[in-house]
Amino acid sequence: MERPILWIHGEALGPANPALAAHPGRPAVFVFDTALIREQAISLKRLAFLYECLLELPVSIRQGDGAGEVLAFAQRHGADGVVTSAAVDPRFEPIRRAIARQLPVAVLEPEPFVRLREPPDLRRFSRYWRQAEPQVWGLY
Repeated sequence: MERPILWIHGEALGPANPALAAHPGRPAVFVFDTALIREQAISLKRLAFLYECLLELPVSIRQGDGAGEVLAFAQRHGADGVVTSAAVDPRFEPIRRAIARQLPVAVLEPEPFVRLREPPDLRRFSRYWRQAEPQVWGLY
């Protein structure tokens, strides 16, 4: 890919995002996917947290159909592909597949926050944190 755009999603909202690191200066987009928001019943508090994280990144913020918005953004920028980071949450996979039907998608692996022995329970952050916290504090 010579002219990719970057798709930033809810699992990589920091400056260490591998897509941002690998392609500095390329146009980047985050989409508040309305279907995912309804499906997950995301609270207003969580939406505000996501928005505050996004304000610190070089990213355009959109709302609507995830794949459709990413593809429209790519078209506006004359992109020949999309670069994103891997996601643990399986709800991002259908969006990636929909994008990949029209443009190549490169998925970069982020440096893991922690390495868990078991797959994380993604239904609630507190469940994930109970698995991750002992490793996090063991780093200090």
